Amino acid sequence: MNEVELKFQVPNARREALRRWVVGSVAQPARRQRLQAAYFDTPARDLARAGLALRLRREGLRWVQTLKGAGADGMTRLEHNVDLSDRSAALPALDAARHAGHPAGERLLALLASLPAGTLVCLFRTDIWRLKRPLRTRLGVVELAFDEGFLIAEAAAGGLQRLPVCELEIELLSGAPQAVLEVAQRHALRQGLWLDQRTKAQRGDMLARAEAMAPPVGARPAQLQRGSTPAQGLHAALLGCLQQILPNASQLADGLFTPEHLHQLRVGLRRLRSALALFKGLDPAADDQTLAELSAALFRGLGAARDGDVLREGSWSAELAAALRARWSEAEPVLASSAPAESPALLLRGRSGQMLLLTLMGRIAELAAAPEAEAKAKLKPALRRRLQRWSEAVRADAKRFAALDEAQRHRLRKRIKRLRYGLEFSAGLFESKELKRWSRGLAAAQEALGELNDLALALQQGAGDDDRRFFALGWLQARHDQRLRELAPLMHKLGKQV
Repeated sequence: MNEVELKFQVPNARREALRRWVVGSVAQPARRQRLQAAYFDTPARDLARAGLALRLRREGLRWVQTLKGAGADGMTRLEHNVDLSDRSAALPALDAARHAGHPAGERLLALLASLPAGTLVCLFRTDIWRLKRPLRTRLGVVELAFDEGFLIAEAAAGGLQRLPVCELEIELLSGAPQAVLEVAQRHALRQGLWLDQRTKAQRGDMLARAEAMAPPVGARPAQLQRGSTPAQGLHAALLGCLQQILPNASQLADGLFTPEHLHQLRVGLRRLRSALALFKGLDPAADDQTLAELSAALFRGLGAARDGDVLREGSWSAELAAALRARWSEAEPVLASSAPAESPALLLRGRSGQMLLLTLMGRIAELAAAPEAEAKAKLKPALRRRLQRWSEAVRADAKRFAALDEAQRHRLRKRIKRLRYGLEFSAGLFESKELKRWSRGLAAAQEALGELNDLALALQQGAGDDDRRFFALGWLQARHDQRLRELAPLMHKLGKQV
């Protein structure tokens, strides 16, 4: 019923080495098979929006109808396969009722019942040659599947669009899900591959819609329940972080992304660090420094690229450009980050970036599989004490805001973020009145401090060496000082609220 697998993109330079590894030894040979599939959805993509993928696939001489439902943890998906008796080369008829009785099938049938009959159409196809073999590990047996071929869709202007496929799938055949992660860490990363959450169905749908990339994914609330143990609470918090981090990381690693993908990934990393701090001392998984160190390193590494985006697209950049045009009749950029930014794609494809994703998924799998034990500390009172301490730190800094220097104001902004994310993670445990009392004013303060931080970043680009640069830095300093004055009453109010 459940499919547990990870999918990795294979760089061209690693293709032959990976093929040799998958082929394996004579004692355990690989098999080669052609897979030709047609994927179905409504023209409005109702199935994709519901997290469902429906296909007919020819596997050798047999046809199989498959329905998949999206999972939450980046590895697990609902899957239902129906082997058809048809052995002809022609595409057989699709019948959604074949999946009746399966959880994903019931979701599909309920969805189709709300739509006009006959709305399912073939949106794209795949033509793949798969090389596969089983691999036994100490935790279970996995299947290695090296796929090469194409996604094929009708172009809007006519003709066919083809997108090359070259990827490795590691699927669990038997044993624990950690077997998939172990093979990924020990072998896939050594081969120079990078994790990609986007399935063939998602990438084929983007090809059919002529869209170059998946949209950025924002934060999703953690599903903490009253009565949860610390392990259950941490599992929910980490899962919520993964659901923001993984899709944005996949798009960045692809090399084609927007500043919002980068921003949302960094927000996800900050939320992850806040979750670990919130549960520190409450569950051993939160005390493991590996996740904290890997997430902090990636966050810093992506910082230079984010700084460049801020200088080009800050909330004040349009006004500065207008002021420059009014004076010089042109608005060419006059600010650029002094720190060279490493490619975000290379950072995500690198070993430490990939280890972060796999380690996070591993912690989530371990927490999900751990036997229920009596908690040493009750979750709700433990989180209340921690949130109260964080609130007191914010209150103390807010009350003496006028005396804070730039570094201390930056620290206050990080403390406000940590408190906000901690409150979001804990939302299912507390009464709404209690949450409102804690969170009142935090969002406005974070936004105002964020603009102040961006202005300070722009001012750090150094003294001007021409009139336009002198003018820009003077304009930025005036805006910075104005925002600093405006923040004083906001911080005074915040000091009384949190």
